[in-house]
Amino acid sequence: MASTDTKSDDLAGLEAGLDALDAVQVPRTPAREVLLNKVLPPAVAVVLVILVWQLLVWAKVTEDYKLPPPSAVWNSVADMWVQGTLLEVVWTSVSRGLLGFLMAVAIGTPLGLLVARVKLVRAAIGPILSGLQSLPSVAWVAPAVIWLGLNDSMMYAVILLGAVPSVANGLVSGVDQVPPLFLRAGRTIGATGLRGTWHIVLPAALPGYLAGLKQGWAFSWRSLMAAEIIASSPDLGLGLGQLLENGRNNFDMPGIFLAIILILFVGIAIDLLIFSPLERRVLRSRGLLVKS
Repeated sequence: MASTDTKSDDLAGLEAGLDALDAVQVPRTPAREVLLNKVLPPAVAVVLVILVWQLLVWAKVTEDYKLPPPSAVWNSVADMWVQGTLLEVVWTSVSRGLLGFLMAVAIGTPLGLLVARVKLVRAAIGPILSGLQSLPSVAWVAPAVIWLGLNDSMMYAVILLGAVPSVANGLVSGVDQVPPLFLRAGRTIGATGLRGTWHIVLPAALPGYLAGLKQGWAFSWRSLMAAEIIASSPDLGLGLGQLLENGRNNFDMPGIFLAIILILFVGIAIDLLIFSPLERRVLRSRGLLVKS
């Protein structure tokens, strides 16, 4: 019993040691510096894009129905806000995207570990995962509609087929980059099998795994938009993809621009609010984030 407790303590110490190995204490960036270096540049870039957009409208480079002014897009935003549909449309797509992504993580994580740790499995399905990752998500919409019909299950199937390979391949890449010294140190104190995977492999592979998660979210969001654009139905509710398709059907260019801007905004917001802080925290804990 004492031996088991000692091994557990050794595993916990080794896991903490992996995080602290070669770590460099990086002071936190002051809020003012974050504002100047991180917030101000993209804000200025957005203002410049809107200014160029307005200049092109004034220059009459094309007809107004092809390139509406920013004010027309803003009017579309205001109309949807007054009608109470703006947040509902955004939430419909965001909730689907996040739930589908969590499902992809739940499937892709054990799959990635299996591929990374079992040579026979890697030889069998590793190339298939790489091929699926390069396959456009829009290709899955047609068979998913035939298999499952026009419902939320079809949406989630398309998301999973687009995102699971990215999550799994990201974890495989992270595991492949674990230094062999860590694995040998774990085996020395009895960290083999599932215990070695939990205490040694996963902590050491975390940076690569996070990169896979980040890419997996991008594929989830793109897959969902493709499904919503192609498979429109009143039973599915109105999401951002359907909003974009409705704008095309109605020749409503302000509505089309609004849908594109909202899709882009959600993708950027999720990355900035969730993945970027998590990635910085992991890199900082390993001394890999250098203050600029």
